[in-house]
Amino acid sequence: MEMQEHINATIPVFEVEDSLKEAIHFFTHSTYSHVAVTEKGEFLGLLGEADLDSFQETSLVSEFRYQLEQFSVPPEASWLDVLEVFTRNEANLIPVVDTQGSVLGYYDLNDVVGIFTDMPFFTEPGVILVVARAARDYSFSEIAQIVEGNNTKLLGAFITEIRNEVVQVTLKMSDTNINEVLQTFRRYRYSILFGSVDDQFLEELRERSGYLDKYLNV
Repeated sequence: MEMQEHINATIPVFEVEDSLKEAIHFFTHSTYSHVAVTEKGEFLGLLGEADLDSFQETSLVSEFRYQLEQFSVPPEASWLDVLEVFTRNEANLIPVVDTQGSVLGYYDLNDVVGIFTDMPFFTEPGVILVVARAARDYSFSEIAQIVEGNNTKLLGAFITEIRNEVVQVTLKMSDTNINEVLQTFRRYRYSILFGSVDDQFLEELRERSGYLDKYLNV
């Protein structure tokens, strides 16, 4: 996918010598968490909406230059890179900055999430399964082998949590031979994170997948 197609160049960028009045107006009339600041056209950092109460209309942006936050992404960043920056900085707006320091525009979190939910992992029919195993023992190749070895189609998998040296992996797969897949995961000492009774588990799994499909189709 071409992330650069989603760069938003309509959101303002402020110069360090601008009045904070414009920044105050920007934050009070939007839901964005940050906005970029440049010095002579070169990216300097970001003002954060969290500092809004400290802003004075008669002050200059330069008075906050040492409090500017430092994060951005290059134009060639992948959607995973962009999501990571959003998460690490608790932001919903990220500037896209080229090698010369020019701000090309922004990535809006809503747009990036929209790209994510349009992926086949979410749009293709199937069921969601969450498994867990010790970080030292889990293997993506083994997970794929377990699913596909039971003639079930693996549509996608990613790590959703690592805690106390246990890795949690979310899978999406076709809804064929699910019981066999579950039994094989248990034989390979993976924990299934939705109960222990197969029939009850399968029914809940189908319901949850149905809710997800309905949500994504709204």
